[in-house]
Amino acid sequence: MGPLPRTVELFYDVLSPYSWLGFEILCRYKNIWNVHLQLRPSLIAGIMKSSGNKPPALVPSKGKYLTNDIKLLGQHVQVPIRIPKDFFSVILEKGSLSAMRFLTAVNMEHPEMLEKVSRELWMRVWSRDEDITEPGSILAAAEKAGMSTEGARALLEKISTPQVKNQLKETTEAACKYGAFGLPVTVAHLDGQTQMLFGSDRMELLAYLLGEKWMGPVPSAVSARL
Repeated sequence: MGPLPRTVELFYDVLSPYSWLGFEILCRYKNIWNVHLQLRPSLIAGIMKSSGNKPPALVPSKGKYLTNDIKLLGQHVQVPIRIPKDFFSVILEKGSLSAMRFLTAVNMEHPEMLEKVSRELWMRVWSRDEDITEPGSILAAAEKAGMSTEGARALLEKISTPQVKNQLKETTEAACKYGAFGLPVTVAHLDGQTQMLFGSDRMELLAYLLGEKWMGPVPSAVSARL
């Protein structure tokens, strides 16, 4: 019998392309590194507000840099990121509240579907430039992920319930308690201690903390192409 897997939490929002990069890397490594990966849908707007942070896209020079940075990272990590035509509207106006409430509901009732539904929502907004604020778009993502139409509709009807709202709020507050000021945030639980890492570019440091080997964002043991 081998060692028990270490718990690693990933707090993310599908509005964040960097969260998608971190998500895919951790999904590739979770078995290689023997970790129990807990996906924690969170609301980046709530984290920004709580920490007093501001979206980097509000700074013109950062916004200009981000578009090229995301494109290059997508190629490097082999994640098909394409910048939405109306980038600032997607990031600063439309938001992700309904989508993250839906993922919260998925996690509460069908956690085995969370990885696939999350990925499909990222694909819609960050690969195909589709609106994820519309109920029909959220349903389509869930169905593409393998959820039945009836099951997806039942969850969508619950996103305004106190239970789902409170769960998303609690998860977001948990990220803030770890010290989050943006997303993604990875939290490793090791020997009774926690280590919080910010960003998708700290996975090599996570490997160091876990005592594992870093083999780049696309380890040879997996087929990464989405």
